[in-house]
Amino acid sequence: MRDFISERVRAIPPSGIRRFFDIAQTMEDVISLGVGEPDFVTPWCVCEASIYSIEQGSTAYTSNTGTPQLRGAISRYLDTRFNTHYDPEEEIIVTCGVSEAADIAIRAITDPGDEVLVAEPCYVSYTPCVSLAGGTPVSVPCRAENEFRLTADALAERITARTKALVANFPNNPTGGVMHEADWRAIADLLVDHDLLLISDEVYAELTYDGDHFSPAAIPELRDRTITLNGFSKAFAMTGWRIGYLCAPPEIAAAALKIHQYVALCAPVMGQIAAYEALRNGEAEKDAMVREYRLRRNLFVDGLNKLGLACHVPRGAFYAFPSVESTGMNDTEFAEALLREQHVAVVPGSVLGPSGVGHVRCAYAVSRDDLKEALSRMGTFLESIK
Repeated sequence: MRDFISERVRAIPPSGIRRFFDIAQTMEDVISLGVGEPDFVTPWCVCEASIYSIEQGSTAYTSNTGTPQLRGAISRYLDTRFNTHYDPEEEIIVTCGVSEAADIAIRAITDPGDEVLVAEPCYVSYTPCVSLAGGTPVSVPCRAENEFRLTADALAERITARTKALVANFPNNPTGGVMHEADWRAIADLLVDHDLLLISDEVYAELTYDGDHFSPAAIPELRDRTITLNGFSKAFAMTGWRIGYLCAPPEIAAAALKIHQYVALCAPVMGQIAAYEALRNGEAEKDAMVREYRLRRNLFVDGLNKLGLACHVPRGAFYAFPSVESTGMNDTEFAEALLREQHVAVVPGSVLGPSGVGHVRCAYAVSRDDLKEALSRMGTFLESIK
């Protein structure tokens, strides 16, 4: 029998994050700082709204773009919260999580031979999505000395005549880095000068701790060249509900919709009803989660630095990204040994991009007691390798 597997698919590596998660699942007494998932449960009002809808028989398909109620709520939320304005009829698509939104956004704009810049370290899916679309991913480094912000200088060095777009995720997974308005305005000048698009993944927008999130689409000259991605998984502890959304100018939204309608048809109606309720009545519980994440961040980052693992203070998301270079081990060796010897799971930074080399990603989306125990075990491990 001949080999039926696509060469594009064959070239895509499996997720380095999932590899460590799968190993950890085979072990006992593991504290997992490896998976980026809230340890909170979805607010009850959100669950109750979905349960009621099922009891009332709301189990049918919705419009490809999502329910009018949810799209309208998203439009009002973005306008009020981030000063970004999207027409719910023509510029918003509800998707099966932000991962689908990223995929259809990249596929909607990418032709073979196009280069797509990816600010990294970054979530593992962007680069494979570009490759599967036939494009060429080009990494743009975000450095620790800049608190992992994207700089105009770093971006300018990677732009060529073949560059089509930039993919950026801020607040950032895995570093916790954030971009301020001044940072984005410097980037905007380059994007306009070179006629590039921006795909801005803002799924962690609500998880900021030292100031408000700034959305680049609020800059007038970027508004019509930005595809904004967001969702409900992180802010409202709704990872399993799989509801995200894409916002873009009408022509780009229509192109993305062509892909979405054939790949997913529509996002699950029960999840859409839940997301609508989250925007209506979930703010208090969301804010309580953010306050707890801030306490965990402070505890954990302080502990890492006291252990000698240099770590900048993450301003958003729920990840710390300490350097492990002081141990004399590379990031993969460190992560494997820490898991094997102390049953603490972290993610090697090298699987998240070249700029992640020498770091590990630690999700502080676990209880403070678990964070204290993880720090204790890490201290024991560091003593053992001196």
